[in-house]
Amino acid sequence: MSGKGKSASLAYFDLMLAHTRESDLLIAKRLLHNNIFRRKSQLIWLLCCLFIFSQAAGQGGTITGRITDDKGGALAFVNVSLLKAADSSLAAGAVTDKEGKFSLVRLTPGHYLLRFTAIGYAPHTLPAFDVRDPAFTRDFGTIALKPDVQALKEVSVTALRPSIVQMADRLVVSVEGTAMAAGNSAFAVLARAPGVFIDPEGNIQLNGRSGVTIMLDGKLTYLSARDLRTMLESMSAENIKNIEIITNPSAKYDAEGTSGILNINLKKNTRQGINGSVFISEAYNFYGQHSYSAGGNLNVKSGRWNAFLMSDFNHREGGRNGVFTRVFYGTNTTYFDQTATGNFRVEGPPSVRLGADYSLNDRHTIGFMGYYNTNTLRADFLTETLIGDAPKKPSQFIDADNFNSNTFSNFTGNLHYTGKLDTLGTTLSADFDYVRIQNRGEAFLNNYYRDLSSGQQTQDLLYNNTPNKFDIYSLRIDFSKPLKQGRKLELGGRASSIDSDNDFSFYFNNGVRVPDPSRTNYFIYREKIYAGYANWSGPVSSKLTLQAGLRLEHTASLGNSITTGQRTPRNYTNLFPSVFLQQKVSNNYGLNYSYSRRLNRPNYGSLNPFRAYRDPYTWYEGNTALRPQYTHSFSIAQVIRQRYNITLSYQLQKDVISEIPLLYVDDTLTVYTTGNVNDGQSIGMTGIAPVKISKKWDSQNTLVLSYNKFSFVSNNGKLENEQLFFLIQSNHTILLPKELRLEVNLMYRGPAASGLYRIASMHRTDLGLKRSFFNKKLDVTLNANDIFKGFRYLWTTDINGNVNDFNQYFRLRSIGLTLRYNFSKGQKVNVKQRTAIEELNRT
Repeated sequence: MSGKGKSASLAYFDLMLAHTRESDLLIAKRLLHNNIFRRKSQLIWLLCCLFIFSQAAGQGGTITGRITDDKGGALAFVNVSLLKAADSSLAAGAVTDKEGKFSLVRLTPGHYLLRFTAIGYAPHTLPAFDVRDPAFTRDFGTIALKPDVQALKEVSVTALRPSIVQMADRLVVSVEGTAMAAGNSAFAVLARAPGVFIDPEGNIQLNGRSGVTIMLDGKLTYLSARDLRTMLESMSAENIKNIEIITNPSAKYDAEGTSGILNINLKKNTRQGINGSVFISEAYNFYGQHSYSAGGNLNVKSGRWNAFLMSDFNHREGGRNGVFTRVFYGTNTTYFDQTATGNFRVEGPPSVRLGADYSLNDRHTIGFMGYYNTNTLRADFLTETLIGDAPKKPSQFIDADNFNSNTFSNFTGNLHYTGKLDTLGTTLSADFDYVRIQNRGEAFLNNYYRDLSSGQQTQDLLYNNTPNKFDIYSLRIDFSKPLKQGRKLELGGRASSIDSDNDFSFYFNNGVRVPDPSRTNYFIYREKIYAGYANWSGPVSSKLTLQAGLRLEHTASLGNSITTGQRTPRNYTNLFPSVFLQQKVSNNYGLNYSYSRRLNRPNYGSLNPFRAYRDPYTWYEGNTALRPQYTHSFSIAQVIRQRYNITLSYQLQKDVISEIPLLYVDDTLTVYTTGNVNDGQSIGMTGIAPVKISKKWDSQNTLVLSYNKFSFVSNNGKLENEQLFFLIQSNHTILLPKELRLEVNLMYRGPAASGLYRIASMHRTDLGLKRSFFNKKLDVTLNANDIFKGFRYLWTTDINGNVNDFNQYFRLRSIGLTLRYNFSKGQKVNVKQRTAIEELNRT
């Protein structure tokens, strides 16, 4: 043994014997100097005794920290390795979350090193330290990693990364920097997310189930399906960072959303200095309609200030073509054959999103955010209808031409505070939000009739004026307290107030406008929600981690029809428990069990009993008696090799909210309303599998299987609808020569059941081709959507033999070109998104 080895062994031996009796210590040292073999034997024996003692003493050490880049930006997906100092063998490991935080729990006493590795950054190892007892806790604070210049050169193809990442409690779909985002609206990108389906009216389904809550930067949007679609269609996808799909939220989230939450996260600045980008795009849909948009973002981070400005202008054109068939078997059989064409154009002044954060000190931050968007929609819906008592033998022709315009505006303001109350990670945050939504619309409904046997012509001209507004106030407070041994307690509450004012006026417009009191309605809606929650999480053993929460929500609402004098008060209080259990079976296999109870409150517009006309025999009508929908959700997820995810789920739904066609057979009238389907059940499986086809070809594949069953008692008797549903989606990222990046989105959706409707299979293929120039400052993107026109809405419902069929195509096929220029000043460009390639490393 070398002199250096001897001295190290003696020092270590002395340390191990520090707590023995003095006489034993002298004997041990004498033996060590007499015989090297006996010295080694004693050392090994004592180390083994120490190891056995440490194991018997129990587990429980906890260490935490946060990883950033050299500019202070949080680094996600950094590998954190706890190594035994003696031989550098792995004792435990973790991966940082999206805020750069990590936590290692239930550590055995010992002598350790802590090492951090991430692609594109130089490895970093902290000095050795000791975990002395089960109650050991240490916060290593903020640790900055330095870029590895050589590594960055080696992975210059960082554009090749999975666009979809499965995390512990959510699926994260990357949007920023992808070819699919360029030139598209937020609505178009959301509609392509795995398992997401949006019907013609803007209602969203997730994994074949309705009742989805949309959030923007973690905050509720409070918008109706129509207004949400309007806002998302006017928002450029260029400003979106990612979309989080949370199918089973914890008690910390609002109980709203029986099928889960889709959270759209906008880009945030994490770099010092000034940086930003500008873009311009144009698209053509092969129907003679053009859409174009332009905008940009500017970020400034200096000292304690962090500010941003986003603005974009959109001019979008589109429409639909449809064929509708209805057959009524009443006293006399009546056949409806209808063709329809719709066109729309929406544009407005640039939307503006402005915000800033100011750090009062290292622990306390305050800030604000404001968003304003307004646009004007001009649309037409032109139908031609043939009516007769036998197929292809019409006796009457109706030409119904509907022209409408609507000016939509949305202002959202937010004040927020975040405080770090101690060095252990205790935090307190508060948010105050104010939202004002306004619609000012009018419509001309012109109906022309011709008797095909006599040639006699008549007309019925109508006009309606539909202003409405919403004022929403919300206050939220959240508290988080780390406990010993990696456990955490979260408490919080929220109070909100919604005021809605809707004045729908109908007029006969045959030469002079005469009010039609039967179709006029002034409706005021008030709603207050008070909520509180408690959430606990932490390990319960070396293999099990538990998260359990309970949320209480009280809702008080009043719907008041000033026109009819009908008042509909509601007061209800509910408890919403949630339980999540993670089991680590082995390093390559884990199980996640979850249960939650959630609800869907009726949409404000659906509660309004006004009538929206399509033609004299077809209209939509609100429902003041609409009740909340409740859902119990159970799931078991298997995580294999930290790459593959298979989730089995079951939902029991009560008072399912769904669109319902009411057929008045003798009047050959169809009234669409939103009602409560009595109950529903859904059994499903979702599988996610990333596959690396070659060095330059990655794919992310999703399979959804579910069985859905609905039952309902209507004016036409008891109705049932059931269907085995499947969806296959495959996203591919391919690196081509000349630094071209190709993205391919393939989707096939099988037949489905939604309420009383049966939906035929659909498919779509989208392509995006991207190339960067001038040291990646200029991005040029060409994309094509729904190349084969396969995303066609074929809906049908059979109510006691009466047929109601839809066949519509919404002109999704388009081709577009986008140019984006990125700039920065005051620092070398160091785009944080490079760290996202670590997601590929984890797969």
